[in-house]
Amino acid sequence: MTEHQNTYTHGHQESVLRSHRSRTAADSAAYLLPSLRPGQAVLDVGCGPGTITADLAELVGPGGRVVAVDSSAEVLEQAAATAAARGLDNVVFEVADVHRLRFEDGEFDVVHAHQVLQHVADPVAALREMRRVTVPGGTVAARDADYAAMTWYPRPAGMDDWAALYQRVSRANGGEPDAGRRLLSWARAAGFTEIEAGSSTWTYATPEQRAWWGGMWADRILKSAIAGTALAEGFAEQADLERISAAWRSWAAAEDGWFAVLHGEVLARA
Repeated sequence: MTEHQNTYTHGHQESVLRSHRSRTAADSAAYLLPSLRPGQAVLDVGCGPGTITADLAELVGPGGRVVAVDSSAEVLEQAAATAAARGLDNVVFEVADVHRLRFEDGEFDVVHAHQVLQHVADPVAALREMRRVTVPGGTVAARDADYAAMTWYPRPAGMDDWAALYQRVSRANGGEPDAGRRLLSWARAAGFTEIEAGSSTWTYATPEQRAWWGGMWADRILKSAIAGTALAEGFAEQADLERISAAWRSWAAAEDGWFAVLHGEVLARA
């Protein structure tokens, strides 16, 4: 069996989890929600701190079940705490590698992965494995950002350097930062024939949104695994990271600041 190596580009530092904890099924999985039914069995791949997972567990109800997996035991503890705080008893959490899931063939009605395939060593193999554990006729859903398609205004000095640096760091870790545009192609290569492909965006334009998004990235470029890889690989020096962080804060302070994140989405029939 081919051995796959996963290196999560962002890591699980506070500056990263601040963003992940804000996600909901409504803002991150709206394309999937019409496919969910009470009583379904759902696998949530790469669940992170579990806010989307908890929403999915509520949507399938007490007669359904959700299994949430992630490569990090530490972040799974946070996810379990999130579910417990919301009184959910139909969800369990496990450490797993999406390339080698321990589950039986056809065990789940829905398999969901949000912002996962851009980070894995072999996204086509991951999708094949997700398909294997989905019941025939069930749904595999994936949504990923596309970094090269992100756009913003104004463009303070340093923001373009951020975009270029992120591309280098992600690819050095074996990822594909422009995954969103590739999801349809990957799903076809994984053997799916019934695929609904689409897209959606996150937009940050109000003062509050800019302060949150810009502040988060200003911290993340200095205090996350992105910074560690950039420095270790010689892609940047500390002064470069400081300059990029300042550019993010400059963008966030602009009264006409606007930033859009494009996501590719696929709903594939197993």
